Amino acid sequence: MKQDIFKVIRTLETFTNEAIIRWTKSFNKNIGLSPILTLSELKKTGPQKSTVLAAKLGYTPGAITNISTKLVKENYVERIYNDEDRRNVLLKITPKGEALLQEAIKKGEELHIELFSVLSDEELNQLLSLYEKILQNLEEEEKQVDEN
Repeated sequence: MKQDIFKVIRTLETFTNEAIIRWTKSFNKNIGLSPILTLSELKKTGPQKSTVLAAKLGYTPGAITNISTKLVKENYVERIYNDEDRRNVLLKITPKGEALLQEAIKKGEELHIELFSVLSDEELNQLLSLYEKILQNLEEEEKQVDEN
């Protein structure tokens, strides 16, 4: 049983890595997945501090500083300063960043359609059901941790 779980994990990680590599090669921009994930989070949740953003995405403060500096330099993100406390800086996605994000999402959708095209509708439904079950379990565990 344990060996089967690790085989599933290795296979999933290999698939994910291959998908990321293919997406990066097909997305003809000088930007990687981490900045796109950062833009996505900013689009979803609105302006926020880099420390909050780093925690949500699982990045170190140094990593999010490097990512945000590049995004600001390319005008995909802007820094919003609080006039009363200049240390309180929020990152906000710009319209140019939103356009890049939409382009990245479209490229990702095209890639996923290609990658999953080998599965039948039944197989896709089974895969979806399995992932939903695992995610539901993770959410329940997270709720229990938050309650304690």
